[in-house]
Amino acid sequence: MFEVTSAWKSAYPDAHVGVLVMLDVSNPAHNPELEQRKTALEAQLRAQFSGQDRATIASHPVLRAYGEYYRQFKKTYHIQLQLESIVLKDKAIPSVAALVESMFMAEMQDMLLTAAHDLDVLRLPLRLGVATGMEQYGLLRGENQVLKPGDMMISDQEGVISSIVYGPDQRTQITPNTQNVVFTVYAPPGIRAENVKAHLEHIREHVMIFAPQAKVELLEVYNGK
Repeated sequence: MFEVTSAWKSAYPDAHVGVLVMLDVSNPAHNPELEQRKTALEAQLRAQFSGQDRATIASHPVLRAYGEYYRQFKKTYHIQLQLESIVLKDKAIPSVAALVESMFMAEMQDMLLTAAHDLDVLRLPLRLGVATGMEQYGLLRGENQVLKPGDMMISDQEGVISSIVYGPDQRTQITPNTQNVVFTVYAPPGIRAENVKAHLEHIREHVMIFAPQAKVELLEVYNGK
């Protein structure tokens, strides 16, 4: 189901990628218990980062690891910006369909970059690799994007489905009818395997709130060594 290329291992020996596959899920537009959990998480984050400015928030070890990765591509880690909007501007975690909201909540909770895909649309196996700068794919918002050389990427047998810098694709996105789902987590050097596994468990816990019938098919953390 998931293959790690030698190119990725060579380029990122200290990085990790997590994969969570869940079967027989549902994707309701709204779930009251999940909304309650989200409100509690927002309060927890504001308490955790109370009194901190942007520079202090950015010094958090997880955010620092992503910041170093993104800087080589002259980009800013968008999860950090979303976290800042919650703790500094009292914004809310976006209300979207439950599967994606579960992922958003875990991203804010753990600050780890995650993508979600419809398993039934994917052409397995998935392959973790490194972009050469020649690859391109359709982003969620519809436009075509050429990848940055050196960026981590995941592909199926039809093409790229996500990269760190540009995010997930449109072709395999979650829909209201998604029944089987794949979550992938990119963790650059500086983030431990235990953090990634805990993050996958948090996503699983959120999904089980509104889809208690769901089954975990795969929960695995891969490294470059």
